[in-house]
Amino acid sequence: MVAGDVRGPGVGTVRRLRREAWGFAAGSLCFVLGALPAYADRVGAVVVAVTFVVGAVLFTAGAVLQLGLTGRRPPWHGTAPADRWDWWAAAVQLAGTLLFNLSTTAALVAAVHRPDLVGVGWRPDAYGSAAFLVSSGLALAATRDRGHLWDTDARTWHGTWLNALGSVAFGFSAVGAYVAPGGDTLLSPAWSTYGTILGAVCFFAAAVLSRRTVAVPVTA
Repeated sequence: MVAGDVRGPGVGTVRRLRREAWGFAAGSLCFVLGALPAYADRVGAVVVAVTFVVGAVLFTAGAVLQLGLTGRRPPWHGTAPADRWDWWAAAVQLAGTLLFNLSTTAALVAAVHRPDLVGVGWRPDAYGSAAFLVSSGLALAATRDRGHLWDTDARTWHGTWLNALGSVAFGFSAVGAYVAPGGDTLLSPAWSTYGTILGAVCFFAAAVLSRRTVAVPVTA
């Protein structure tokens, strides 16, 4: 469907899913699946841990595309404030995904060695979740002046708020997954499980709603 005015003879525009969104959407589905109790009961701790590892890798792939391959440039002295916040939001988000890679890999190693250990299953870690929260705050700052962004579609209010809600949910999950030294139970299994699911659903929705305008030939 044509979503914009014709830019020249034989040229129009369409709205397509942003390139980075594919990684975020697929990664989010992995996190939803891995957090479902029915899935965990059926496949076991090791397969669940592998599911989270794959999700984290896909998140990182999306974050790399978002930061480096979609038109963003590192801020410099003359960079507009909106672009500055936008770049830092993407950079901090990438750092958060890398932290999730570390925590999911550690959880996989633990699951291989002690699949029956309490708390061995991955849940959002505090450091990665904190990075996501900071990234969401920076993204909100960028979205306030999105008309001056390098790409006005790079940040939208629905996508920014969905990602912010997802980050808050992951934060609750990280708190719920805390196991005190010497303890044998999670602080809040419900927060841990459903915070992960809600957060991942929000990230998935933000990803599939993100679009970019692409010029295409118009046939008679």
